[in-house]
Amino acid sequence: MIQLFNQTALECSKLITERYSTSFTLGIKTLDVKFHLPIYAIYGFVRFADEIVDTFHDHDKKFLLDKFRYDTYEAIEQRISLNPVLHAFQLVVNEYQIERDLIDAFLHSMEMDLAPLEYNRNLYDEYIYGSAEVVGLMCLRVFCEGDSKMFDHLKEGARRLGAAFQKVNFLRDLKSDFVDRGRIYFPEVDFRLFSKEAKRKIEADIQADFDAANIAIQQLPKSARMGVYLAYVYYLTLFNKIKETSASRIQEERIRVPDFQKMALLAKTYLQFRLS
Repeated sequence: MIQLFNQTALECSKLITERYSTSFTLGIKTLDVKFHLPIYAIYGFVRFADEIVDTFHDHDKKFLLDKFRYDTYEAIEQRISLNPVLHAFQLVVNEYQIERDLIDAFLHSMEMDLAPLEYNRNLYDEYIYGSAEVVGLMCLRVFCEGDSKMFDHLKEGARRLGAAFQKVNFLRDLKSDFVDRGRIYFPEVDFRLFSKEAKRKIEADIQADFDAANIAIQQLPKSARMGVYLAYVYYLTLFNKIKETSASRIQEERIRVPDFQKMALLAKTYLQFRLS
């Protein structure tokens, strides 16, 4: 039965999300149940592409990414794949009419990670768009359920939220990106001379993204609003911890939000939405 195959593929992406990200898993679980598996499918696709460029150091990453790209488009066109992650993703792409240019942009950003780049402002914006903003737009396609007018109205906020998340990740992972992967994404930033002034400039840019995203979150359908808001609150909490941390310490360790605090954020967010 194809329904059994579809369900199994979708649940594989759910397992991937649960293994890789407790924060996104919590956020997804607070969405309306009809969105759970589609958003898991998007996360599974994004996570596996990211694993190729970030983790598989003993393998030919370009070959793997090229094959992943080919297999992705084949799955979408044929509406089937024996790779459960790609099968789940094509189900969502075809059902919610996720545009190919969003997928193209995402895979292009993954390709940019194959070799160290010196990021100027244009390359930085290009990378942020493909690696994060388009993921927000894919999710928004799901949340809008075919309502193009709503999508067009909220797409800027979805992009800004994805950008905020990614830039916070860059600050959090500053050391590992530089030491392990030879990457510094922020333009005109030298890891060895990372200053308080440079950090504050980056933080102001991120805060502007968060502020713009929050306006759009309040206009999401109720079925999606709490889950997206929870992810927003989690990342904002992480961002505030980073702001309180010195530039020198950011260079030495990865700042985290403990699991108990994540659960407290979940409880607080749930209570806020129930009362409102």
